[in-house]
Amino acid sequence: MGKLKPTQLLLFSFATIILLGTALLKLPYAAAGNPLSFIEALFSATSATCVTGLTVIDISAKLTLFGQIVIMSLIQIGGLGIMTFSTFFIFLISKRFSIRDRELLQQTLSQQPVKDLASLLKSVFGVTIVIESVGVLFYFLRFSKDFPGGKALYFSVFHSISAFCNAGFSLFPDSFVRYQGDFIINFTTIILILLGGVGFIVLFDLYKKLRTKRTMARSQFSFHTRVVLHTSFWLVIAGAVLFFVFDFFNRLQLLPWSSRILTALFQSVTSRTAGFNTVDIGAVSNSSLFLISMLMLIGASPASCGGGMKTTSFAVLTAMVAARFRNREDVHLFHRRIDQDVISKAVSIGAFSFIIIAMFTLILLFTEVGGLSHLQTKGSFLEILFEVVSAFGTVGLSTGITADFSNTGRILLVLLMYIGRLGPITLAMAITGERGTKLPYRYAKENLMVG
Repeated sequence: MGKLKPTQLLLFSFATIILLGTALLKLPYAAAGNPLSFIEALFSATSATCVTGLTVIDISAKLTLFGQIVIMSLIQIGGLGIMTFSTFFIFLISKRFSIRDRELLQQTLSQQPVKDLASLLKSVFGVTIVIESVGVLFYFLRFSKDFPGGKALYFSVFHSISAFCNAGFSLFPDSFVRYQGDFIINFTTIILILLGGVGFIVLFDLYKKLRTKRTMARSQFSFHTRVVLHTSFWLVIAGAVLFFVFDFFNRLQLLPWSSRILTALFQSVTSRTAGFNTVDIGAVSNSSLFLISMLMLIGASPASCGGGMKTTSFAVLTAMVAARFRNREDVHLFHRRIDQDVISKAVSIGAFSFIIIAMFTLILLFTEVGGLSHLQTKGSFLEILFEVVSAFGTVGLSTGITADFSNTGRILLVLLMYIGRLGPITLAMAITGERGTKLPYRYAKENLMVG
């Protein structure tokens, strides 16, 4: 393991935690009744570690308290990043860091050089504890009205961790559908999801801004933070408005106006990263399903608990298309020119994402409904596509077909969740090497007609 590169160690670490979680969930006292099958345990452990939320079992009924705590622990470890935890414990034991520790944490939390590693780690854990504790408090205010004190506290802790880590696991069989119009549950979940989805870089920037505001000092958001906040804001607004329109005469029709708006807002926020739902996803309109699929593909922001292409990649690709339409050579965002390397990386991430989704959708269509005519399987294409995007984006929303997948289909979803959590760039660097090999020569340049 000593010769492994940071990205390769990241891959092996996630795989190790998944296998450990699988072994724990396979224990007889992890399940109520019959023990989980290997595929059920592997799928659940992968979904929790990769903070996805897709399940082939009802964790509220099938798992014991021990099994649920295993899931909750995997969510916390997978959400913050395995390297964050391991590096933190290395610091506690040895009080110093190696160069590899710095590279690992940089790969996990930041794309910028890490100077004060101890301070960064303490900040990450401190921010996480504070945010999740506040979430527990607000959840408890509501759950204490429905459950005894101990159970209400446990439910509050579980859902606060699940929401902040953008996992979407719930101890209710219908997620939060029963709390569809509840302002405390909805807004607590929305805020936790947003804070967990913007990334620690943005959270530190926000904290710095609040602190300097109190001391009357001036502090500006970094370029990264501005892009993340603006992109996230408009994605939430656009998603909420479109979901409201698409399902106005469907799932929202019989709801009071306040619940219609709240449901649309909740689904817009949770669709990009978390996987909670206050409406039956299997009963929404086709246009809403496709809208949610697009939001799931975009996903959260870099250095966050969520997956997907990332908001910054989406912003760069959108700016690039806009520049091409205007016949401009440079790509601009917020009056700043985007470096060509960043553009190339965003294009690579976008292309990789579409290729992976297309490939897995094609394979799953073959394994799950390959022997049937499309006339017999109307709706299956969109449902399977939705499931694939949900797994790749580590979101966890489902139309309800996850448990119906064959063992082959479930293993494919496990692989997809793993790929989605690690990300295209990390995966590519782990396979091909940290740095590309530079050829000692260059080929002649040639033109090619495209478009």
